[in-house]
Amino acid sequence: MTHYTPIETNWDYQATLDRRHKYMSPSLGTFTAYQKPIVLKKAGMQYVWDEKGKKYLDCLAQNLCISVGHNHPLVNSEAKKQMDDMVHCTTMYYQAVPAHFAEELTATLPPLPNGDEWVAHFVNSGAEANDLAMIIARLYTGNYDILSLRNSFHGLHFGAMSLTGIETCRHNVPSSPGIIHVHNPDQYRGVYGESKDGTIVEPYINEIDVTIRSSTPGKIAGFIVEPVQGFGGVIPMPDGYMKGAFERVRSAGGVCIVDEVQTGFGRTGTHMWGFEIHDVLPDIVVMAKGIGNGYPMAAVLSRRSVTEPFAEKKFFNTYGSNPLGCAAGRAVLHAIKEDKMMENAKVMGDLLEERMRAIMQKHDIIGNFRGRGLMRGIEFVKDHNTKKPAADEAMRVAEMAKDNGLIMGRGGVHGNILRINPPICPTSEDMEFVAQMIEEGCSKL
Repeated sequence: MTHYTPIETNWDYQATLDRRHKYMSPSLGTFTAYQKPIVLKKAGMQYVWDEKGKKYLDCLAQNLCISVGHNHPLVNSEAKKQMDDMVHCTTMYYQAVPAHFAEELTATLPPLPNGDEWVAHFVNSGAEANDLAMIIARLYTGNYDILSLRNSFHGLHFGAMSLTGIETCRHNVPSSPGIIHVHNPDQYRGVYGESKDGTIVEPYINEIDVTIRSSTPGKIAGFIVEPVQGFGGVIPMPDGYMKGAFERVRSAGGVCIVDEVQTGFGRTGTHMWGFEIHDVLPDIVVMAKGIGNGYPMAAVLSRRSVTEPFAEKKFFNTYGSNPLGCAAGRAVLHAIKEDKMMENAKVMGDLLEERMRAIMQKHDIIGNFRGRGLMRGIEFVKDHNTKKPAADEAMRVAEMAKDNGLIMGRGGVHGNILRINPPICPTSEDMEFVAQMIEEGCSKL
């Protein structure tokens, strides 16, 4: 065997920053959350460590890509086993691992009526998957226009960027045509006012009818929705909205696409998929991020009947159905079930909500706390009546929490929302720590 010279890595903090700034694209600084960035070196379950060994609770889950925990032993062992056998196999050949994963993944969705069945198409990222979902919808329906929601996030590539309804995510280039944004049913700061009990729904559903009649030929290809808007501010769809929207969309000839990139794999605590909370059955489901627990994987699951027209021409993803990623994906499904992680997401999310409700009574800087399971958002406002965003205050709380060992995400169109999205394996002590850091940060503002 050839003797290879070991590859060394320089973990010096400043050298890492200098190397990144010099050799990596400046666009990669877009999501920098902290005044002093963290250099991460090691991870385990819900925790990460920096290059000096400082421990952090990862409540960003690396942009929600870590579902069952960093370096989960089952995921890693299955991936290593597959790596020793075969790292990649093109979809032009048959391979048992992707076929098994497709079977197991489709089985997690509710059964379809009329003998139809779910089929899977594996790709590499959520943006790629959403782009593929658009093509499938247009081919199946023969229509072109697709409705998306304001404040939505569906990716940053050409087609996915066009679906995304957030100004900071849209570059000054021509977007993909045929995308029309309608108001999102935000029950806190939506255009139809605030609802404490989430009952302002019909005006948003009616807007879909109005938009179809005024901005399309009357027939559309589809509608895409996140059960809980993620980067847009952790905004859950209110009860009745998705059902009413699906009815309007289907009456106009469109298919219903659910983006489960952030809400899927048990994160909401009560259901494997966010759409199940709303008693609806989509035509296409997009999955990514937590599907591979850090391995680059994504999938489009659709009704076979909807996908059949897509098979009339060639379509190919270079790393689609990669057996290494599919092995990790299979292990994620098993870990969620065997470790009862969905149930844990519910219990830990409820605990955090209880603590946050008490903190909100003490600190007026928090205007709203919302979400489901372990997909939560804390909205900071300067005034409860005007709801003027308090983005600087949110950033300061995030910075103080980081210095004390807690990583959170920021989101929302105003950047005033702290996102609590840990891997779905935290403990009650972790949730108490989150609440403590939020309370201390608000007290120091």
